[in-house]
Amino acid sequence: MGPEDAPRPGIRAWLTDDVPQSRLQARCVQAYLAWRRLAQNWLAMVGLSIVLGLILMAIFAPLLATHPPYEQNLQDRLLPPFSAGHWLGTDEFGRDLWSRIVYGSRISLTIVALVAVTAPLFGLTIGTAAGFFGGIADNLLMRLTDIFLAFPRLILALALVAALGPGIENAILAIALTAWPPYARVARAETITLRNADYISAIRLQGAGPPRIILGHIVPLCLSSVIVRVTLDMAGIILTAAGLGFLGLGAQPPLPEWGLMISSGRKFLFDQWWVATVPGLAIFIVSLGFNLLGDGLRDVLDPRSAPR
Repeated sequence: MGPEDAPRPGIRAWLTDDVPQSRLQARCVQAYLAWRRLAQNWLAMVGLSIVLGLILMAIFAPLLATHPPYEQNLQDRLLPPFSAGHWLGTDEFGRDLWSRIVYGSRISLTIVALVAVTAPLFGLTIGTAAGFFGGIADNLLMRLTDIFLAFPRLILALALVAALGPGIENAILAIALTAWPPYARVARAETITLRNADYISAIRLQGAGPPRIILGHIVPLCLSSVIVRVTLDMAGIILTAAGLGFLGLGAQPPLPEWGLMISSGRKFLFDQWWVATVPGLAIFIVSLGFNLLGDGLRDVLDPRSAPR
């Protein structure tokens, strides 16, 4: 039997090969080993299940909802959970709470996605530039960061939304503008430890300029810390958006935003507790899922926690 007739290794053997034959295989091996470590953490898997459930709920909202989210029926107002046709009850306008929770997941996921794309990117840019160039640039950029960090995030978001006007778009913008400073701090600390490394000096000797060094070599090494920070910040973003909605500065009626639903149901809290409790539980479960997933990713992506 010739070499061409030898049995080929399976996909599992290819993903666990100690000597990768290409850059693609090396990256796939690294991703597979990270997934195995993550899968061994059952709390992280619970968090991942919750986050995936939120995504699937948002995608298949028309199929999961039992009623239109804006449909009012005053004859069925304030029905308790497990009433006929209403799994989680109804609100003061007779709207089905389950359907509004399902469609509200789209709003929460949109806020999280937009903030997760804009704030870390801006913070990563500021932090890597400050850490790489140092000197006056570092002082100016970090003092700007300190100004934003001096105010509590929710208070600063409230001030920005009050200046811009209430609305879901302005709420997203305000949250993004208040969420970037921690990413800048993390990226700066990582960049300071990397800028004097031997391989960075070798790249300089090859004629690479600052943009190529930052974008091609420093930013990729900062991404693991930023990803962990993003995942852990998702719960805070959801709570900030819910807080703005609760105060009437975020999403406006009749949108099924969870914080707005809590605000409208607080006056029924003692007699019809489910009107405010159901969206509150939704916020709690989703925030818990992101926190559990973030803790698991930190254990996987942090090289200092890797098994020896």
